[in-house]
Amino acid sequence: MNIQIFGTKKCFDTKKAERWFKERGIKFQMIDMKEKGMSAGEFSSVKQAVGGIDAMINEKASDKQTLTLMKYLSDADREEKLMENQNLIRTPIVRNGKKATVGYCPEVWEKWE
Repeated sequence: MNIQIFGTKKCFDTKKAERWFKERGIKFQMIDMKEKGMSAGEFSSVKQAVGGIDAMINEKASDKQTLTLMKYLSDADREEKLMENQNLIRTPIVRNGKKATVGYCPEVWEKWE
């Protein structure tokens, strides 16, 4: 398994995901999205794995103005806006090769073992 966790240090779900993998002795790479965001390739791979951009958007993000704007944009523009404002992405994003989850999903991660 090649696990990558994209998240932030202050996100409780990211901390829970890290703990879940540590408890099972599974090595992972933690990427802090405040320091280094997702590349275009990683973003595209996650988008395909989770079923589209809507699954990636954090409706509880603090930037309400940008969230509201995104509702009225075309799909291509929404994708571009989300790449620019990665603080609107739900965390943690856990990748295992081509597979990915958004949010805390231990029931899916168990199937990866």
